[in-house]
Amino acid sequence: MAFAALVAALSLLPMGFVGWIAYQTGWDAAFHLVVRVRVAELLWNTALLELCVLPPAIVVALATAWLTQRTNLPFAPFWSWLAVAPLAIPAFVQSYAWTTVAPSFHGLPAAALISVLAYSPFLYLPIAAQIRRLDPAQEDAAASMGLGPWQVFFRVVLPQLRLGISGGALLVALHLLSEYGLYALIRFDTFTTAIMDQFQSAYNAAAANMLGGVLVLACVGLIGLDVILRGQERYARIGSGAARIAARRDLGAFKWPALAGLTLLGVLAIGVPCGMILRWLAVGGGAVWTAGVFSALGETMLLSLAGALLTTVAAAPMAWISVRSPGRTQRILEACHYYVGSLPGVVVGLALVWITVQVALPLYQTMFTVMVAYALLFLPRAMAGLRPSLAQAPVELEQAAMALGRTPFQAVSSVTLRLAAPGAAASIVLVSLGAATELTATLMLAPNGVRTLATAFWSLTGEIDYAAAAPYAAMMIIASLPLTIILHAQSRRIAGR
Repeated sequence: MAFAALVAALSLLPMGFVGWIAYQTGWDAAFHLVVRVRVAELLWNTALLELCVLPPAIVVALATAWLTQRTNLPFAPFWSWLAVAPLAIPAFVQSYAWTTVAPSFHGLPAAALISVLAYSPFLYLPIAAQIRRLDPAQEDAAASMGLGPWQVFFRVVLPQLRLGISGGALLVALHLLSEYGLYALIRFDTFTTAIMDQFQSAYNAAAANMLGGVLVLACVGLIGLDVILRGQERYARIGSGAARIAARRDLGAFKWPALAGLTLLGVLAIGVPCGMILRWLAVGGGAVWTAGVFSALGETMLLSLAGALLTTVAAAPMAWISVRSPGRTQRILEACHYYVGSLPGVVVGLALVWITVQVALPLYQTMFTVMVAYALLFLPRAMAGLRPSLAQAPVELEQAAMALGRTPFQAVSSVTLRLAAPGAAASIVLVSLGAATELTATLMLAPNGVRTLATAFWSLTGEIDYAAAAPYAAMMIIASLPLTIILHAQSRRIAGR
């Protein structure tokens, strides 16, 4: 419990940091830094971005999920995987590709299009999982009462998908707030790009920190809005027996338009970035595969794996307590673990920069500080892997081992930990793959001379050396492919299909 409480306290550091900086700056000065034209412009840009991305992303994900899960679409498993595949391409790599295709394509239109392509898989996964678990008996009952197909969809099916849509929309909305590289490349100002500009150019700590405070409040506001929109309705099936699997509907004349739409989506989301990377690799030839690429790969693997191990160890006590000793205090501590994962990397980076400079200067720009940032950012991923595996390890097996003469420690280590090992391995994989493409916190905290694939790619795109940046982009995609496969398989397993 003590270790879990310590991790929960550390996870509150970014929020505490924002409050402390506001107090040190002085409330009057903080008020003037927040209430100004520039902040209003950033709020307007953020609101426009959310409004221009979320509705089309929901429509794209919902249509794709319905086509792949409920219709006789040819090669449905392939299209289902293709809908998730954009997750293997970091958002800033998508932006890099579109910038090279159309250099004049920038601003809100570019931000909206690329964001929809990059983030709609976060909506597809939960929606598709929910569609697979829907009981078709409710749809049949509605149809027997005279409702047409569209009325059944909007009045019966869509309300049952509210949780999947709201959860996926929250993930997308938080990513829109935290993304830096995508919007910096297409010259679209957001809070994150403004904070990084202040930090890197003028190092205006007060202005950057106050913008970070507004960003934190925006994240908390989105989470609160999601709780309100989620509602209190019951979504579980009531009644005896098991729900039958829904029959797939015949697309008829809509088959070819559906295939054309999915093909266009695949070309835009996967074909364009992969095609542009291959083009720049061909332009650069063998000369772009320098020793620096493999050095960056090695440093990326070192940082991401070390960060993943630290994150998994940090999350393990809370995962254990949440399964074995649930209660109000435990739920509060667990909420702290999840809350910090919703914060943008730039806010976590700012907090750790200030803390190390003011309190622990020897830790400033060290590998350890980068790993701590990864641990804070990816705690929810580690929890997601650990909790189910611990829940599936019966406590009775520990009791049987102790009855045979083993100590509690021996029983846990020889029985429970062995059963939970696959979940721990999944946590390490999920965290390490997320850390491998993390950009903002790594840019702010990495020691001088340390270049990960993401930071090296970013440095070269800043120099407009797109050919030299291509190998780094290719390596990031290759490293992220396992995550795509894991997420797709996990989604189907959770849905029970």
